[in-house]
Amino acid sequence: MKKIGFIDHCIDEWHANNYPRMIRESSRKGMFEVALAWDEARKEGKKSLGEWCAWQRVARAANIEQIVAECDCIVVLSPDNPEEHERLADLPLRSGKPVYIDKPFAPTLAAARRLFAKAEKYSTPLMSSSALRFGSGLESALGNELAGQKSNFAAIQGAGNFQVYAVHQVEMLVMLMGPGARRVMQYSLPAGQLMLVDYGAGRMGTVNLLPRHPFRCSAQYGPGKSLAINEMADFFPRFIEAMLAFFDTGQSPVPKQETLEVSALLEAGASALARPGEWVDVGAI
Repeated sequence: MKKIGFIDHCIDEWHANNYPRMIRESSRKGMFEVALAWDEARKEGKKSLGEWCAWQRVARAANIEQIVAECDCIVVLSPDNPEEHERLADLPLRSGKPVYIDKPFAPTLAAARRLFAKAEKYSTPLMSSSALRFGSGLESALGNELAGQKSNFAAIQGAGNFQVYAVHQVEMLVMLMGPGARRVMQYSLPAGQLMLVDYGAGRMGTVNLLPRHPFRCSAQYGPGKSLAINEMADFFPRFIEAMLAFFDTGQSPVPKQETLEVSALLEAGASALARPGEWVDVGAI
């Protein structure tokens, strides 16, 4: 049984609260267990680390060093505070053990580059992704009839605020369009948030955040070739399977260039929020 260690900023959050159950219900449940957990801060109204560990039947670690020393693979969580990832992942990325860093991977392209550089320096397998990447409809389409093709236009929809939830839509956009976005423009309206993404050569994408809206995506590839996915119900269990496969093999299913592109788009999109109606350049990966 391989031991998974959780590292978080404040561990009483949705991902940490649900990943252990999903791992126990996965096809690899006999191979992995969440064995240790550590966090550094307690927010008002949230469980303490001790309370969380008792609830989840997970041992409480004294520090990050114990997680790195005793676990076979490491999950750096802090999904609502990605600015903490670089600091929390420092020792794990020096360990040579597989490390999954929760979404959003990094708040800036420069930080994303530093995370990958450290992992490569210490030969540490590294993976990060939105769970939406692993929805069966999208994964099947891009692995079969649309394999290797880039969309000319893609429209992604979902709920939530840009800073926390746009990563899901942006991850799908990058899968459909590929890297190479040139600039973004933001519009904030009472009905929702809209980000335009210009790839040049007539290629365009949109990321639309709408209150209480389900995740959806559509794309146009050319005359008579399009994609539309209106239901995404199975992405979390499939994501957990992909993460555990990564822990088993050390091979990430997510291309590094796509993770960097997601970080670059989120950084440009965050800057564009303060300049509605203006184009903001996307950093070249």
